[in-house]
Amino acid sequence: MKDWFGRVTRQREFMIGALVVGVCIAMTFASPYFLSSGNILALLLGLSVEAIIAVAMTNLMVAGGFDMSVGSIVAFTGAATATLIVAGLPVVIAVLAGLAIGAAVGFFNGFIIGKIGINPFVTTLSSLSLFRGLTLFLTRGKNISGLPDSFKEIGQATVLGIQTPIIIAAVLIIAGDFMLRRFRFFRQSYYIGGNERGARLSGINVDRLKILAYTLTGLFAGLAGIVMTSRLGAASMTAGTGLELRVITAVIIGGASLQGGEGTVFGAFLGSLLMALITNALTLLGVDVYWQTFVIGATLLSAVLIDQVGKKRAQGTVARLPDRSQQK
Repeated sequence: MKDWFGRVTRQREFMIGALVVGVCIAMTFASPYFLSSGNILALLLGLSVEAIIAVAMTNLMVAGGFDMSVGSIVAFTGAATATLIVAGLPVVIAVLAGLAIGAAVGFFNGFIIGKIGINPFVTTLSSLSLFRGLTLFLTRGKNISGLPDSFKEIGQATVLGIQTPIIIAAVLIIAGDFMLRRFRFFRQSYYIGGNERGARLSGINVDRLKILAYTLTGLFAGLAGIVMTSRLGAASMTAGTGLELRVITAVIIGGASLQGGEGTVFGAFLGSLLMALITNALTLLGVDVYWQTFVIGATLLSAVLIDQVGKKRAQGTVARLPDRSQQK
């Protein structure tokens, strides 16, 4: 029991969960509105879009990649879907087309990175500008409104008092965490992120899995864009701005590494929840909204520093281990 408890407490999820509980306890005393059902539902609704993308981003970062273009994909797919609906296309067809567009953008990134070999940062940063520009072209600098109620229900309907974006995010988090932990196909991402050369030598089709990981990230970002557009009732040219930093920060806080080979979907959700709690706390305490962006940047830097320090300590521990073969 002692060994089991020690293993649990050393997990990153346990540490983030403890921080979440600590923030909740502190805010309970700091603000009488924090534990109200309205505030809790608003908090979960606000992080739902981010959590949807974090599910796929976790798998991608575990495989040693990352995507800086997800915010632009959110805006582009939302604008494309809204444009198709306004043009008279049935809602179901327009939504499927929007999902296909998101997956196609992800495949575009994955093909350039996996097959051509261009750096993920350069590729996805270029895609960020490229698809943000296409979004501006579609919207002509204006929001696309006049969407039908059947489309708005995707993001505005409620089930037992809970809005559908929260339910969609919860289902994807549970399914994504289970698949990444238990499915052999997705667990190959850990081998790729941990040792790509070794994964290739063991027979894993690294390029194919990388392309699939980026395609899934684009698909989930497209879903997030459709959900956001439906919830707002209009497609915005500025949708998803800065979202990529929040998602990557949440995944790193949850235990993923920029070098790959580590991370869980549940940890990424806890990272998203912690960031949402901090933002919510700043709002309830009346802190200037401009400081929230600063806090996000500081949180990302802290998460990266913690990750690097932890890796150096682990490497130092391995280096100090005695060579038993020489002792014999």
